Amino acid sequence: MSAPERSAGAAALRAPLLEAPGVRHAFFTRLGGVSEGIYASLNGGAGSADDPAAVAENKQRMAHALGVGAQDLLIPYQIHSAEAVSVARRWDERPRCDGAATRTRGLALGVTGADCGVLLFCDPGAGVIGAAHAGWKGALDGVLEATLARMEELGAARGAIRAALGPTIAQASYEVGPEFRDRFLSQDAGSASFFGAGAGDRALFDLPGYIGARLARAGVGAFENLGLDTYADEARFYSFRRSTHRKEPDFGRLVAAIALA
Repeated sequence: MSAPERSAGAAALRAPLLEAPGVRHAFFTRLGGVSEGIYASLNGGAGSADDPAAVAENKQRMAHALGVGAQDLLIPYQIHSAEAVSVARRWDERPRCDGAATRTRGLALGVTGADCGVLLFCDPGAGVIGAAHAGWKGALDGVLEATLARMEELGAARGAIRAALGPTIAQASYEVGPEFRDRFLSQDAGSASFFGAGAGDRALFDLPGYIGARLARAGVGAFENLGLDTYADEARFYSFRRSTHRKEPDFGRLVAAIALA
């Protein structure tokens, strides 16, 4: 993982695996924006209660870092689903989904997160990119596989696709109840390996590990996990769970995005 970079104010992290001619990407941190208070400072959450003008300015800064206009940084209306769409042009209304793929140059695909997995994909040879928001529900239901399928429909080859996972809640920070664990085991008994022992009947869920295993099973060519815990690193990342534990009224959202130059 490279050191944080700043462009037009927006601080971003890069995944070496995604570095390729004609591809630009960024896992933006919470640094380098204009939002204030609990949203400080690069909040990308259009669905948050932050000042819309501040969110718009933050988006402008992130788009500039990617070399596109703000109107061409496309972030769907996320619903914790297994839905993914193909994108050919700038959309007028955000689709309700959690994954997207395109081969259109000049468009940037983004997703937001604040503990959930934010993933970026590319097949540089085919000129196809993708992005997915994978919380536990989306990952379990198949959003990763749906995003890969949309990429293949656009000409990507499964074995040539590179995938990178940005800042995500780590296992040590993700305590869940027995009903949560049972839901995974009812679908796949092998999921037991992603649950460590917690206090009492609680368990610690390894969401990054589960995402990596699903991608390996799906046959992606290469996978990189930046290994960054949103919950533990307050200076750089927003965290839904941390805000909930503090009884804060809302939380900011991180943005991950990728573009074909």
